[in-house]
Amino acid sequence: SDSVAEDPAAFTVPTKRQPTPEEMEQLLFALKVVKSVKSNAILLAKDFASVGVGAGQMNRVNSARIACEQAGEKAEGAVCASDAFLPFPDTLEVVAAAGVTALIQPGGSVRDEEAIAKADELGVAMVFTGHRHFRH
Repeated sequence: SDSVAEDPAAFTVPTKRQPTPEEMEQLLFALKVVKSVKSNAILLAKDFASVGVGAGQMNRVNSARIACEQAGEKAEGAVCASDAFLPFPDTLEVVAAAGVTALIQPGGSVRDEEAIAKADELGVAMVFTGHRHFRH
């Protein structure tokens, strides 16, 4: 629910790579913004600005493709926020290929371990919030 106050102290980082302090600041910014985007939202942020937004798609990977296309070269070094868990590791593959270095998402998928393994393989830091912000 969007009424839940996010407590970064309660977040977990299941990946081998921890986000840098700068990435964490950007991730918190992206998390605040993605809460306002329609369902299946993927948001790329860099320098405290949204650089790509994908939403309203039938699946999260298509939202990621749209966000990365919008961001273009600005995706390099950006962070990514997802309003709900990643059901498959394909979204990670798309955003990492565009240059995203860290991703924040609720976690809670039966395939979380696959997403964690993919993030580790790609060198992407991933943060689990424990709360989804899915809008219909």
